[in-house]
Amino acid sequence: QRAGEYRRTNGLAAGEPVPVDAITASGSGLDPHISPANARLQAPRVAEARGVSPASVLRLIDEAMQGRSLRVFGDPGVNVLELNLALDERL
Repeated sequence: QRAGEYRRTNGLAAGEPVPVDAITASGSGLDPHISPANARLQAPRVAEARGVSPASVLRLIDEAMQGRSLRVFGDPGVNVLELNLALDERL
């Protein structure tokens, strides 16, 4: 159900893969990070909502990307709070 809603919200085809973090929650439900794939899939929708080009949003996503902890643990992620602040500030 969550995957279907994510696809509808982001204009994806019915069978298109959805990033796992888009349909699951962190243990606390408070993790401010999403995967780079999740952020990039949402870029066109965010760009339209903010009246900017998708390329501008993608550039800010790349700038907001954070690597693995200690270069070993976890996966790269995009801090959504920092990305939104950057969008507010620069666009």
